[in-house]
Amino acid sequence: MTAADVFRTGALGLRTRRARAALSALGIAIGVASMVAVLGISESSKSDLLAQLDRLGTNLLQVAPGQSFMGDDSVLPEAAAPMLRRVDGVESVAAIAAVSGKTVRRSPYIDEAETGGIGVAAADPSLRAAVGATMHRGTFLNAATGRYPAVVLGSEAANTLGIDDTGSRVWLGGRWFTVVGILDPATLAPSLDSAALIGFDAAADLFDADRNASTVFVRVDQDRVEAVRNLLGRTANPQRPEEVQISRPSDALEARAAAKTAFTSLFLGLGAVALLVGGVGIANVMVISVLERRSEIGLRRALGATRRDVGVQFLSESLLLAGLGGAAGTLLGAAVTLGYATHEGWTTAVPTIALAGGVIVAVVAGGVAGLYPALRAARLSPTEALRGT
Repeated sequence: MTAADVFRTGALGLRTRRARAALSALGIAIGVASMVAVLGISESSKSDLLAQLDRLGTNLLQVAPGQSFMGDDSVLPEAAAPMLRRVDGVESVAAIAAVSGKTVRRSPYIDEAETGGIGVAAADPSLRAAVGATMHRGTFLNAATGRYPAVVLGSEAANTLGIDDTGSRVWLGGRWFTVVGILDPATLAPSLDSAALIGFDAAADLFDADRNASTVFVRVDQDRVEAVRNLLGRTANPQRPEEVQISRPSDALEARAAAKTAFTSLFLGLGAVALLVGGVGIANVMVISVLERRSEIGLRRALGATRRDVGVQFLSESLLLAGLGGAAGTLLGAAVTLGYATHEGWTTAVPTIALAGGVIVAVVAGGVAGLYPALRAARLSPTEALRGT
């Protein structure tokens, strides 16, 4: 039998039993679609996160007080930020200092305990640019507004307070503050999302807050990140450099990208189970097909078909069935990935290995599932097959 003969005889069983073939292929298609969709959605999510990281840059370092040798919380000197600006290779520095004991509410009539998780902090005017944050509404603090009761809300803080525009007033630390801006979610500084930011001058004048930074964000030359990083601790706190913590927020973002793929293996396993069920379905259909087509097998053997020809016919039928299911499942999985990525605003990324592998895995599953029915059909003798009709 030529390859064309094998294809025609294999397709014959599918054409004569279309409903059964479609249902069998559906089992394979569901398994393959789930695997392709899992890989595609995971890769799309990871690609979007890494693309966001590329836009924000990996040259942002975060300087924060650590702990002393005795385990007590340390404090950054007030001169930490000005000193860090003098380090060769530093492009920009922005400090932020928590203002303890102050709450933010919509009005003074709301219980002070109802903070909504919003913290008050003093911030440099350069903070927004340093962390790569963008404004949802209004403007960020500047040299003028930082001296008066003006506040910029993080995205979560604004949502908690029910504020979506500037000009509103909030009750902050026992007095009214005007909302001059609302931030979009800050990817590299997520702590800002739940913060109410005021100027250092306003914090000192109105609340007698000190100017010791709780965190200093430092943008450095992209080519000198590690070299500058080694100098920041000694520069921020020359007397106790071991009590200074230096971190890179982009490392956390990369960890998030890795974490998003943590359950990929689990979902692939579930897809493999679905594929196994589809393969068992094909094996079942092919065994029944052999029993139903005993007369056809006997007639073909009587007309000169060899055992090999009969076995190849049923094996090719199983491979075609699985191949069609694999192709349909691959297209379905890619479509699910496209739809989900579009809904989330991600760039669609379906790995080539998922597209090619979906069909290959399906064909392999079909071959394994069809092997026993093909061998069983090949072992039937012409007399035995015709006698059973």
